[in-house]
Amino acid sequence: MTSTDIVDPAVAAAWLRRWDVQQERYIADRELRFTVIGDVLADTLSQHSSPTVLDLGCGPGSLATRLSERLPAAHFVGIDTDPLLLAFARATVPPAVRLVEARLGVPGWTDSLDLAGKVQAAVSTTALHWLSEDGLRQLYRDLADLLEPGGVLVNGDHFVDEQTRLHELQKVVRRSREGRQGVTENEDWQQWWAAVEAEETFADLLAQRRERAVPAHDHGVGARLDVHLKLLREAGFREIGTVWQSGDDRVLVAVR
Repeated sequence: MTSTDIVDPAVAAAWLRRWDVQQERYIADRELRFTVIGDVLADTLSQHSSPTVLDLGCGPGSLATRLSERLPAAHFVGIDTDPLLLAFARATVPPAVRLVEARLGVPGWTDSLDLAGKVQAAVSTTALHWLSEDGLRQLYRDLADLLEPGGVLVNGDHFVDEQTRLHELQKVVRRSREGRQGVTENEDWQQWWAAVEAEETFADLLAQRRERAVPAHDHGVGARLDVHLKLLREAGFREIGTVWQSGDDRVLVAVR
């Protein structure tokens, strides 16, 4: 880490609050989704005195921070490739969260995690839709190796249903919910990033971001739900299913 990677904690916290509001524009029930992920972890980890949890695509650390507050005995490893978001995370996450820069879904991405053994859980929220089908295949195979028997992958995201009309209706339900929650006027993804790029103090971090070819500012759609299910089964997960859903927003759990 260099001096250009250091962001003042107060500055980072302000941008993180703004990030959370921006994310709620697309996930009206974001805090509930976080809570559901925590419910799954609380039950799964209840028999472990010092469990380890991977946060895949941790971004600025919103999920890991909430989970560490709820599960104080757990150790978290936040993994991301975006130098700017990781800088915000370094300035704000609690001590129980260790941050690692790695690109998910490429061969060898686990080498930099410095794990002492198997992990008990992996979580993700609004991140894995960035990955191609090949990237997901690699990620799920690697996670199957890292997770101990009975361990879980808990993934909160928008999942495209393979049934076209059903997916259209799921989006109607989600957008109606967003309207009722009053989040449709929140700052959007492009506006947040445009504001970040206008800050001269982040110039070095943004240059690193471009050098590392972090994906452009496009939310993307991601693989269909049936593709996720197929790849998880192929990787060796024995039980896979949705534990919570609102429209096309799901918390998908895969048990090793």
